Amino acid sequence: MRAFLLIADIGGYTRFMKVHRINLAHAQYIVAQLLEAVIDGAGGFKLSKLEGDAAFFYATMKSDADLLGYAKRIADIRRSFLQRREELTTDRLCTCDGCVQAGQLNLKFVAHEGEIAFQKIKRHTELAGVDVIFVHRLLKNSVPATEYVLMSDSVHRLLDDDLKKYAKEIAHELEGFGDTKQYWIDLVEIAKDLPPQLTTTTTKKFFAWLKMTWRSIPYFLGIKKACDGFRNLGELGILPPPIETTPSLLPPSMTTTPPPPSEK
Repeated sequence: MRAFLLIADIGGYTRFMKVHRINLAHAQYIVAQLLEAVIDGAGGFKLSKLEGDAAFFYATMKSDADLLGYAKRIADIRRSFLQRREELTTDRLCTCDGCVQAGQLNLKFVAHEGEIAFQKIKRHTELAGVDVIFVHRLLKNSVPATEYVLMSDSVHRLLDDDLKKYAKEIAHELEGFGDTKQYWIDLVEIAKDLPPQLTTTTTKKFFAWLKMTWRSIPYFLGIKKACDGFRNLGELGILPPPIETTPSLLPPSMTTTPPPPSEK
């Protein structure tokens, strides 16, 4: 079956993020929120699966004309991502590294078209085939931009001239495929409709913090492992074991330690 394959990949956390449970739990929550926004904006794409900090989509193709429509949906996905990121940044009350760096997170895409097959393993159905492997190989690339679409030659060939004029050629040696040619487009360069800036209130910030804290409790308590499988956090190096800290269930503004009494 012929299909358009798309992976939306979230990255941007820096090596300066301190590794402890609060940061990682909040990073987990933030990325989960952004992935939900990516899925909401995906329209006609079908979600194959979530892969840590990335979402793998596909859409069947009956003709070459289908691909152009799918390619233009990428702008909708990015707009949804930016809208949610703006909400998380504007309504931020927590001052941990995971929350402070939420505004630095970005979204990149890799795209390919080819043949897929459905493979059923117990109760789960997954995509299989050489082209599924190929699109995942594209995630490890040398594109000199933070927000981009990297596409295979077969996708680039079917684009209309309005998009092709922004595409730049690049080559990679991909494991199992050898030297290959791709094209990439800087999403910042072609961005048009960006979400408007939001306003907030202390009350809104408090309830946003409350929602995040409630959903983060399993990670605070070690019931679930925060950031498990986050490829773009792991690229910074092997993460050391989380420092065992007791998370506060009060917002930062309510946990400030009072100054010691002055000596007389």
